[in-house]
Amino acid sequence: MEASATTPAAAAAHVDEIVIEAGKTERQYWRDLWRFRELFAVLSWRDIAVRYKQTVIGVAWAILQPLLSMVIMTVVFGKVAGLPSEGNAPYAIMVFAGMLPWYFFANSLSNASMSLVNNANLISKIYFPRMIVPASAVITGFVDFLVSFGMMVALMIFYRFPPGWAMLTLPLFVVVAFFAAMGPGLLITALNVKYRDFRYVIPFIVQFGLYVSPVGFSSSLIREKFGERFGETAFMLYSLNPMVGVIDGFRWAILGGESTIYWPGFSVSLALVAILLWLGIWYFRRTERTFADVI
Repeated sequence: MEASATTPAAAAAHVDEIVIEAGKTERQYWRDLWRFRELFAVLSWRDIAVRYKQTVIGVAWAILQPLLSMVIMTVVFGKVAGLPSEGNAPYAIMVFAGMLPWYFFANSLSNASMSLVNNANLISKIYFPRMIVPASAVITGFVDFLVSFGMMVALMIFYRFPPGWAMLTLPLFVVVAFFAAMGPGLLITALNVKYRDFRYVIPFIVQFGLYVSPVGFSSSLIREKFGERFGETAFMLYSLNPMVGVIDGFRWAILGGESTIYWPGFSVSLALVAILLWLGIWYFRRTERTFADVI
């Protein structure tokens, strides 16, 4: 009985071929995002663990930060300045309903903007869609949002303010808030790889945005003041701040019939969210191939 011999030609026939085709990676980029979903989950869990590990108050910080801000704004705007709430809603609930999307946006933007620099060792060693890194950083802000939302529920129980059917639409506005943070986050984190001084821009944006966004007061008050002096066009310009529409959407969902949405202004804010998201993705993808060399 003779042993069968494998010829070199037969062995070569069983070798898988590797074809290098120009532009193939670009076409498969969005499919690769799904293929590397496990890496996305690992990075997200790592960022959450690092954020709350070896901290004194841990998860409670996600409650204390918006809670203390809500108390200060309620006293300053509601008691001292005497600004009205929306409908019959308690002023504290109206403010906290604005705090939820704002801190989600602020924390997500801060986390995403530094994500590539903080993961320089990983980016310089292996290939994966780099967009996974800032996207996973935004998840940390979403976890903070979920913790803060528990405080929102407690406030509504304390003030005996039951939610209406509009609360069912809240997940839609959460998605809008996610995109509102993701667009500028992608843009700034890509710029921060090459120009490291952009990390100083984020605290200024967050601090300035807190005062120009309708967090501690109702946007309907701004619309009335602008309407008396400059007409509705001025409020449309004010709505170029994408967080105006996001905050109004959250308040409409949480406060129900006590709040209204000015749909033309909301549409302008929503359009800006879409434009910034497109701009962030476009610039991020344009500069992504240089990250490993520059970082």
